Amino acid sequence: MTTQPAIEDRALARRQRLRKYTTWVEQLCGEDPGARSALRTGLRHGMDDVRRMHRFVTPWLPENRHVGDDEQRAYYAIAAMIASQPRNSYLQAGATDDEPEAEPAAQADTGTAGKKEPERYGDSLGRAFAIGVTQSPGRDKEMREATAEARLNLLTRQSVDGLHRHLPAAVGYLRGLEVPVDWAQLLDDLIAWPTHSGRIARRWLQDYYRLRAEAARKQADQNDQHEAEEPNLGE
Repeated sequence: MTTQPAIEDRALARRQRLRKYTTWVEQLCGEDPGARSALRTGLRHGMDDVRRMHRFVTPWLPENRHVGDDEQRAYYAIAAMIASQPRNSYLQAGATDDEPEAEPAAQADTGTAGKKEPERYGDSLGRAFAIGVTQSPGRDKEMREATAEARLNLLTRQSVDGLHRHLPAAVGYLRGLEVPVDWAQLLDDLIAWPTHSGRIARRWLQDYYRLRAEAARKQADQNDQHEAEEPNLGE
């Protein structure tokens, strides 16, 4: 019988592996224009049409178990989206506490060097859209709330094929506005979408509306404070 600590260890090891992969792809794109060009060829293309990507992605695919097409496709799609960011996105790619290897050190998904309490989730795509709406007013490029809601709702209604079709444009829109994307969490969600799309879509929407509600409350508090500090000219 599998114990809860063992399940948590596997989950933590898996999340660490996904984060190492996406961090490595970002660093690779920042350091090697040729690799970045090769990875960009995967944008909106199937795995059979991206021969230049295989040498980079294949070493990261887990070997200790069968990896279905949907999971492989997610690895390729995320690498292509990372490689398609604006060039200035890679300036801080090396600024991380973790030093990912040039290639994965081990293919196993079990066991951790230093155990710690695993986080349940990273930042979802819904949170990224909420951040985009909150931080963009006053900027040259602005994300309107109606646009964010429409794009997010469109994504949450998609099949796995539809999500792969619409996700690059949505992510490109976010990155064009300099909104950070948690690539490891997005990869995790994309892998799980075929069987857990309803749960993931719910989390995206809840994260979006939760953060927007917090922003609205903070703005209301600031407005109240500003009004309280204004002198009463009628006195």
